[in-house]
Amino acid sequence: MTQPIEDYALIGDLMTSGLVGRDGSIDWLCLPRFDSAACFAALLGDEENGHWRIAPKGAVAGEPCTRRAYVEGTLVLETFWETDEGTVKVTDFMPQRDTAPDVMRIVEGISGRVTVTSILRLRFDYGHVVPWVRRSEGDRVAVAGPDSAWFRSDPPVRTWGEDNSTRSEFTVGPGDQVAFVLTWHPSHEPRPEQVDPYQALRQSLADWRDWSAICTYEGPHREAVLRSLITLKALTYAPTGGIVAAATTSLPEELGGVRNWDYRYCWLRDSTLTLGALLSTGYLDEARAWRHWLLRAVAGDPADLQIMYGIAGERRIPETDLPWLRGYASSAPVRVGNAAVDQLQLDVYGEVLDSLHLARATGLASERHAWKIQLALLDFLEQNWRRPDEGLWEVRGPRRHFVHSKVMAWVAADRAVRALEADPEMPGDMERWRTIRDEVHADVCENGFDAERGTFTQYYGSRELDAATLLIPRVGFLPPGDPRVIGTVDAVRAELGSSGLVRRYSTEGPSVDGLPGDEGAFLACSFWLADALHLTGREKEARALFERLLEACNDVGLLAEEYDPVACRQLGNFPQAFSHVGLVNTAITLAGGAPTGRRSAP
Repeated sequence: MTQPIEDYALIGDLMTSGLVGRDGSIDWLCLPRFDSAACFAALLGDEENGHWRIAPKGAVAGEPCTRRAYVEGTLVLETFWETDEGTVKVTDFMPQRDTAPDVMRIVEGISGRVTVTSILRLRFDYGHVVPWVRRSEGDRVAVAGPDSAWFRSDPPVRTWGEDNSTRSEFTVGPGDQVAFVLTWHPSHEPRPEQVDPYQALRQSLADWRDWSAICTYEGPHREAVLRSLITLKALTYAPTGGIVAAATTSLPEELGGVRNWDYRYCWLRDSTLTLGALLSTGYLDEARAWRHWLLRAVAGDPADLQIMYGIAGERRIPETDLPWLRGYASSAPVRVGNAAVDQLQLDVYGEVLDSLHLARATGLASERHAWKIQLALLDFLEQNWRRPDEGLWEVRGPRRHFVHSKVMAWVAADRAVRALEADPEMPGDMERWRTIRDEVHADVCENGFDAERGTFTQYYGSRELDAATLLIPRVGFLPPGDPRVIGTVDAVRAELGSSGLVRRYSTEGPSVDGLPGDEGAFLACSFWLADALHLTGREKEARALFERLLEACNDVGLLAEEYDPVACRQLGNFPQAFSHVGLVNTAITLAGGAPTGRRSAP
């Protein structure tokens, strides 16, 4: 049974993550990294593709728990079932690892006596490979090729194999606890040292609470803001500081459709907004690590700059299909890797330069080689900003002169000018960049603005609109009170609106993205609209939209990429970092402040 996307909660150890459904089943888990092959892939197939379900005996797959919640300020999930026999709680978490990743599930009796079942189906290589399972040292070990996983319980319970699964059944009364631990490691290495699950839980709670205590935001909806920050932290690959766009691949933008992409990588364009959210809420270490990841990733020939990289800065992310998986809600194909890595998206040059400008402006210690990298990027952009590209939405249709791409080229030149204005001792040709900035600005205003309708368009010569033009006042291209800004906000709201939220662009008729089908309202764009309404003086409308967006969060405060406001369902990869960054930044704006990195027109 396919559970709604919003029925899932996230657990993770800052190197990878899993999704736990409201029925107690972990249906998605990649080990040992975010971008590794999944050993639980039921999310994109069925139970035979791997899952691990713990629930009261007799509860059927898909039957939801009574209630669940994260322990406040943590990524530790507590799920409760109230049955005729009594109440039982399952605590799910992944402790920050020393050497090997562990998934831990602690079952605790609350009242009465409840019989509980655990059904574990390990399927390596995205649900494709059934491992060989044997007993060893009183536990079970599953091996297939390079992968190995150990499964144990404390105290031991009755466990047996059936239908290529490992099953356990036991009864708990008040205060009784049974802990299960699943540990992955390379099959050629010795078994990793065992971790005490109860001590690991105490340490995990303490680690997350200490981290949450750093948060400096004290405005309205603090709980939602902190949950979004915890989610961003959970999507961080700790060894490098890279932040993945989402924990999943191929969750569809339209149920049954083909708009299914792999988001388990790091996008450059997320960098400025993410840095702003982290710096504005006190998370300097995370912001610094993200900046360091960015500098390492973009180092090299500017002509080779990619829009995304692997979590350690890998450049090759080949896209392939997995035909043995039917796809979430039969939304095929299931893809791993992302062919958009090879696209030309000129806006990312502006995003990188804006990010590094923001880092300087907020006092992060500069890297000596960072300015040389920026000079090289500027040289490349000077020669190439007039080219058409695929744009920020990674269209798979023809290249075009996208307005947002040109605006971000302006941002790159503008930030270079501002850097030299702030520090005239830095090497660079300020007048040259001022000239480029003026040329780009004039070009966009002449070719990207529809004077008849009073709005910026999606690309030169088009009548289509693009929600990315909502960022024009935010990046400082034009002041918020400019009639062209107000006209654009009104036009996007009217033509791309979807029950009060906003789509990225129109998918009706011959779509610019070269793909069939439709998609939902894009949550990050809807937060941008709330920001734009605020900037243009429509405070009441901005707050109403923000409240509406908060209602789109699931019961544990998580957001996917998109939302269907008619069916009231989340769509796309989950949880989505871009959506949670939008929530944080808009909350700060509406609280009377401004996210670090908020710009104004020169």
